Amino acid sequence: MPNRLQIVLPLLLLVPFSSAQETHSHGVPDKLGKVSFLISCESAVQNQFNRGVALLHSFAYTAAEQAFQDVAEEDPRCAMAHWGVAMTYFHQLWEPHIEPATLSTAQKEIQQAQQIGTVSERERQYIHALSLLYQDAATIPYPTRASNYEQAMSHIAAENKNDPEAQVFYALALLANASPADKTHVKQKQAAALLEPIDRAYPQHPGAPHYLIHAYDNAELASRGLPAARAYSQIAPSAPHALHMPSHIFTQLGLWDDSISSNLAARAAAHQQGDTGEELHAMDYLVYAYLQSGRDNDAAQVIQQLKDMPKLQVGEFKIAYASTVMPIRYAVERRQWADAAAIVPAVGAPPHVIAIAVWARGLGLARSGHSAEARMEIDRLQQLEDQLRTSGNDYWATQVEILRREIMAWSAQANGKPEEATALMRGSADEEDAIEKLPVTPGPIVPAREQLGYLLLDQNHPTLALKEFETVLSNAPGRRGALQGAAKSAELSHKN
Repeated sequence: MPNRLQIVLPLLLLVPFSSAQETHSHGVPDKLGKVSFLISCESAVQNQFNRGVALLHSFAYTAAEQAFQDVAEEDPRCAMAHWGVAMTYFHQLWEPHIEPATLSTAQKEIQQAQQIGTVSERERQYIHALSLLYQDAATIPYPTRASNYEQAMSHIAAENKNDPEAQVFYALALLANASPADKTHVKQKQAAALLEPIDRAYPQHPGAPHYLIHAYDNAELASRGLPAARAYSQIAPSAPHALHMPSHIFTQLGLWDDSISSNLAARAAAHQQGDTGEELHAMDYLVYAYLQSGRDNDAAQVIQQLKDMPKLQVGEFKIAYASTVMPIRYAVERRQWADAAAIVPAVGAPPHVIAIAVWARGLGLARSGHSAEARMEIDRLQQLEDQLRTSGNDYWATQVEILRREIMAWSAQANGKPEEATALMRGSADEEDAIEKLPVTPGPIVPAREQLGYLLLDQNHPTLALKEFETVLSNAPGRRGALQGAAKSAELSHKN
């Protein structure tokens, strides 16, 4: 396969447009795929509106906002321009889904769309659907509002079966509300059933392959996502996110060289466009792929480049997560326990990001014979878990619970309590396997079941360990630690 970095860099010198994601503006090319979202506004703004929707489909939110604002300036009576602006504040697959600081602005935009009005019943339905997401946000929980939006989009899709945008936006709403605890992937499959025909009928549509990748970003369905992964970066190479997204499928399938090429290209594009969050996201996936393919020096180089970056806004989850986990991946994957124990959480990071750093410290201490000191990190994780549950963030509270029990398991092993250690780690592995990862991460730093395999090896149970490593590899093909553990387990099993 040709190196995507070689393909994309020349494209970055082509046609400029005036805005990028985040807060920076740089000249970037305008190859975003083909979208046709017909509106009743002045015909002169139709192309710019289509461009805004194409940007939305590649999560280029700031650029999309500018595109819709340009539509509103050229046609002040275009209600859908304000719908578009309000849509850019709704980050359906990211955290947080709606930034608290932007909520009032989004509410004003959708209210303005309603006040301007439109002669099109279809457009009124789109505006009404989005209004359900923003109204009464102070009193109605986000999951309820998101469910109301999904139901409204279901109605639009049913009434507009020949409108590809209706099907695509409904599919995205389904994906946004898919439960991480549903390992049967009901909503993902429902979304894919909507998207596959669109992808075939409109092969240059950016949203169809993008959301298909998200639908298939799990062990059960990943192989189905390979065609979309191969296509998306070629459809919308102007969007850094489009260059990165194929690596979600490549990671699920253990295609490390493809993932590396994808994220090199995404990182280069994001850096040129000043999109720090997307650049770090690509760097995190890049570090993961380098480590899995044994290219530790390349991973170390990326982490050094991370250290050389200007002060990062760690209050933003996407930035905080990627910048925190990269050095942790490097230390823990390579079993450098002293380095892991020296990890310090970033001041001002969200609690679920701080928890990962605390876990790294505790794991490093427990694995290097300092289980008493690890107790403090276990207690700190309990506090963070309680904080997350109190705030209603049950997904991350459960993840922190898993991390806490992993340290407890290794501490029990260090204290001569192998049965307790095994029970704790097996419970963590079973709980982790029952929950899907979120799009922000290629997966756990080290799967709990992989840790269970190494725990069993330490207890001289290579046959049992081999079974756990094989399970890991069935869910995460090509994981280097599991491959090494399986090889060692097989060797020891034959000797016994």
